[in-house]
Amino acid sequence: MSQRIYLDHAATTPLLPAAREAMADGFAHWANPSSPHAEGRAAKAMLEKARTQVAAAYGWPGEVLFTSGSSEALAIALTRSAVTRRLASAVEHDAVLRAAYDIALIPVDAAGLIDRIALEAAMAGEGRAVVAIQWANSETGIRQPIAELAEQVHAAGHLLLVDAAQMPVGTDRDVARHADFVALSAHKRGGPIGVGALLVRDLATLDPTGGQERGYRPGTENMPGILGYAAALGEPEDVTRYRELRAYLDKEIKASGGESVMADALRHPAIGSYRMPGVAATTQLIRFDMAGIAVSAGSACASGSMKPSHVLSAMGWEIQASQEVVRVSFGRSTTRAELDAFVAVWREIAASLARAA
Repeated sequence: MSQRIYLDHAATTPLLPAAREAMADGFAHWANPSSPHAEGRAAKAMLEKARTQVAAAYGWPGEVLFTSGSSEALAIALTRSAVTRRLASAVEHDAVLRAAYDIALIPVDAAGLIDRIALEAAMAGEGRAVVAIQWANSETGIRQPIAELAEQVHAAGHLLLVDAAQMPVGTDRDVARHADFVALSAHKRGGPIGVGALLVRDLATLDPTGGQERGYRPGTENMPGILGYAAALGEPEDVTRYRELRAYLDKEIKASGGESVMADALRHPAIGSYRMPGVAATTQLIRFDMAGIAVSAGSACASGSMKPSHVLSAMGWEIQASQEVVRVSFGRSTTRAELDAFVAVWREIAASLARAA
């Protein structure tokens, strides 16, 4: 294959030209935005414009705190929110599970949706809690009903943290309407690596530490990265096209003897997980890579670990079956022809290993 095909946009996305240009402008205006002189004030103005752009892109009415990425944003919300307890669904990203030692996990059902009865029981304990619930799972793409869960969490007097790192702008306004905290990532949306944001509805729910970012994060802001992030959010994504591509791939994989993980569920429009029965995901990844196609097995932070997916395990999958699943994720540049090439290689892998057996 003369040109490689990239189908791992859930791990990271190519840097958009608009983001690259904005970053160059940020490097040109290199002054510290916290400095009181004219150069610093000019940098500060650019920073605040970017802050306004990010808030507007997500329809966010509260504060925007820039971070080094969604992992840091999640950690800040989990460890510094004004609560005494932390709860999270059992299928959250590893960044959530690693953020605090005392997180209590709420089980999910076979469809990957949080168990509402178990959530209610967990929230009934003493003390206010922050509840971490992802917008869409980064491995399976399964989406959680944010509006309904927010109503349940708030009725119990707790705070809702939504991991929306994978959410395209404008896909679900319920996040902006109902979440207390939202964790975002630039490089998942065509921006640079090393930048993200924590959206905070009310700063009174978050303990400050002093320093920059309204006093909630120490360290000089990454001006070029922040400007690149804001610029990337101004470039729309065709979510309808994503959805059509995923539906097409679901159909082709089924016709090829594969299995789509929760094909009938409400899922991220650009993420699909597919099982090739009898063939380990590690073998598939090697074969796809040799054929010039980049896909993954689970989230990028966990795919190199060889451990069974904690997401599929929480959904009740057997270990062997869970280790036969690969993730395909789309971006702005993905075409149907690329998916046809993926399916052709899928069939070659399945056929060759079936002959070997």
